[in-house]
Amino acid sequence: MEDKNQILEFILESPFETILEQIDEIHPVDFLEALGEFDDDPLIILEKLPDEYVALLLDYAEDDEKFNLLSLFSKNRQAQIISEMSSDELVDLLGTLDEDEQNEIITNMNTEEVEEVKTLLSYDPESAGGIMATEFISIKETDTVNETINYLRTMAPDSETPYYIYVVDDLDVLKGVVPLRQIIVSTPDTLIKDIMIENIISAPVDMDQEEVSHIFEKYGFMAIPVVDHNGEILGIITVDDVMEIMKEEYTEDMFRLAGLDEEEKVAGTVIGAIKSRLPWLLVNLVTATLAAKTVSLFENTIAQIVALATFMPMVAGMGGNAGSQTLTLIIRGIAIGEISYENQAGILKKEIAIGIINGLCLGLVVGVLGYFWVGSLAFGFVIGTAMLLNLIVATISGYLVPILLKKVGIDPALASAVFVTTVTDVLGFFFFLGLATVMLQYLI
Repeated sequence: MEDKNQILEFILESPFETILEQIDEIHPVDFLEALGEFDDDPLIILEKLPDEYVALLLDYAEDDEKFNLLSLFSKNRQAQIISEMSSDELVDLLGTLDEDEQNEIITNMNTEEVEEVKTLLSYDPESAGGIMATEFISIKETDTVNETINYLRTMAPDSETPYYIYVVDDLDVLKGVVPLRQIIVSTPDTLIKDIMIENIISAPVDMDQEEVSHIFEKYGFMAIPVVDHNGEILGIITVDDVMEIMKEEYTEDMFRLAGLDEEEKVAGTVIGAIKSRLPWLLVNLVTATLAAKTVSLFENTIAQIVALATFMPMVAGMGGNAGSQTLTLIIRGIAIGEISYENQAGILKKEIAIGIINGLCLGLVVGVLGYFWVGSLAFGFVIGTAMLLNLIVATISGYLVPILLKKVGIDPALASAVFVTTVTDVLGFFFFLGLATVMLQYLI
């Protein structure tokens, strides 16, 4: 059921028993879209839903909508809905709230839930511990397949995912993993230790979430366990959480490359947009001043050969474009783990080669253009050589700037574009006007 009017009509007119039987056929995303077009009090619709489904809605809702939806219900109902939420979803919700709003929700939780959530909130929100869920299934290696199946019938409904069954010792140290399929196809009296996989890929609790996403990308897992420094399993991270992380990380990088705050929305306020954009525009203004200062050093040369002013933006602009190409490639490589210490030198050599070849091609084209435009072979040589040098510098800076920023702990996506543009503008003008000054007698 995807039609918004049908969804609203079904919820409003059906008895609770019918809703309970058929609500799983309505995807939470479709329901939220339908709810957004409901003109009356949304509680008229929401109060007819089972607690488990409302918990799902909160998971799929935008961060700024989660608390507003939950707040519509009574304290009693809030407690019931919260009890249906997985630990990672609950932590995600609390992470979007201020202290007063967090306390308002925590008061509706039982002691065990509060302790669990406080532990999860103590981890860095962008670490494996900060994104893991504590609802997982663990068994002992001495259990049989039959015992495990009986245990699964009880525990699986409350687990984050039953695809993998984790094997632990008496201290909860992770010893192995058994795919659900292996349990199904094995005979009832088979011991778990005989079918478990001992070579386990896990995430340390303090691993950065980007590194966690790299593990999922590399191995294609549906879930991976999170362990502490003793090897004790603390929780699991599922693929749906990682997909959300990847979306957030790539969106953040894209916004930062443009000098925008990742929190800015298309439908946001004018004041919010100004706060997001103006600081970086001011930084760009400072860097543009450096380029202007470089040009001012050659005012006499420009005064004697006015055609230089015509071609100056071409040299700087092409350098900026070439730098941006390399920069985008390198930042993506850093983000998805393609760049390592071992392959850095090879990548740099490749980028320099690309800069030289592109510079020769574009330098030749612009040199011929300059010759016919001004009627001077010397002018064509100056503009062509400046183009070659600036494209080489552009590719080198597009590689080195994000790498160096990463090493000093600065997000490459946040600051790289400003530095690369500054380098290509300043040096582009310097190469062009400097060469023109040196060859002034041949240009006049």
